[in-house]
Amino acid sequence: MTAFSYQQEQLHAENVSLTELADTYGTPLYVYSQSAIEQQFDAYKQGLGDHQGLICYAVKANSNLAVLNCLAKRGAGFDIVSLGELERVIAAGGQADRIVFSGVAKQANEMRRALELGIHCFNVESDAELDRLNDVAKEMGVQAPVSFRVNPDVDAKTHPYISTGLRENKFGIDIRSVKDTYQRAAKMSNINVVGMDCHIGSQLLEAKPFEDAIERLLTLTDELNELGITLKHIDMGGGIGVKYSEDDIEPDVTGYIKKLVDHLKSRNLGLILEPGRSIVANAGVLLSRVEYLKDNGEHHFAIIDAGMNDLIRPALYQAWMDIKPVQPHTNGKEALWDIVGPICETGDFLGKQRKMSLKAGDLIAVMSAGAYSFVMASNYNTRGRPAEILVKDNKATLVRKREQLADLWALESLGE
Repeated sequence: MTAFSYQQEQLHAENVSLTELADTYGTPLYVYSQSAIEQQFDAYKQGLGDHQGLICYAVKANSNLAVLNCLAKRGAGFDIVSLGELERVIAAGGQADRIVFSGVAKQANEMRRALELGIHCFNVESDAELDRLNDVAKEMGVQAPVSFRVNPDVDAKTHPYISTGLRENKFGIDIRSVKDTYQRAAKMSNINVVGMDCHIGSQLLEAKPFEDAIERLLTLTDELNELGITLKHIDMGGGIGVKYSEDDIEPDVTGYIKKLVDHLKSRNLGLILEPGRSIVANAGVLLSRVEYLKDNGEHHFAIIDAGMNDLIRPALYQAWMDIKPVQPHTNGKEALWDIVGPICETGDFLGKQRKMSLKAGDLIAVMSAGAYSFVMASNYNTRGRPAEILVKDNKATLVRKREQLADLWALESLGE
């Protein structure tokens, strides 16, 4: 995480002191590096080179308007999974014709709005969804551009909760039966078949699963060509992982994408990619302050003001995230600390057995918190969600205010 480094013995985001940000905006606090986001997006563009295609940022990873705007200005397309994400992209300055609409449960009103705006493509995940989309498009007198999400039965060898390319997963259409779906769609007057989609899972640290999947898809496209169905693009989804710990491999994003492009060079097929985590994860941190230190003889607990409602990844699927002191010192208590929060759940922890010298009042930074962090936050225990800050060089901008208590019940009533 080169965007976050120690300067004069204090952790900084680019050239802004995290201590100063915590003092100004309070904690818990999310801080993002704009330069890191831009650099990671550019790595994808470099891999794509002059090959036709789109880099569609996966909005679900981090949907802050300022983050989306930053990427839109960089030329990004967007991968969405809901009407809310669609409207967020438009509000942030994204172009509708650079949007692909994924997700297994699209509703008719979502389809209608996407067609009104003229999105690039729907990634259809079932025959029932195809029928619904055809009906909506017919009512509107338009054709819906469609790519089918194929489940290639490729094992991404990642955590079961973020593996999506096996037959037992809910996503996509079985590769063994999808040709029938393509043939049926090709006969529909309000469907325009344009592509093939695939997403095998997240946090992949090697290229081979991607290459296995694209080879299976290309075999399928050849079979479709023989049936008179010619596609315009292959969408390989996202999934490239990030380096969370020193033991993790640092993925070569540009190299991975070049390998995919190499597979397509002999065919007239564009490449669409849907990266999320790999663009924003290491561009963000969660700042939190130590409230109390607690020792029960066997375990040392550092009780902080951030909890699983602010960052659920460790509790949800045992995600390991590095935790660093914002201002390292030796005048606290050195121990293997369980970093736990204020939520009334045993699973409320952000890290376990972390060796640090700590004292009450210290600031800590949970690293790699730019993806699947704030977007998954909740108001559990009636806690307001943190503020968000975007840093560029030596300038910090508040891009989302901290929720106030009255905000949390503003939509409720006392009843009769």
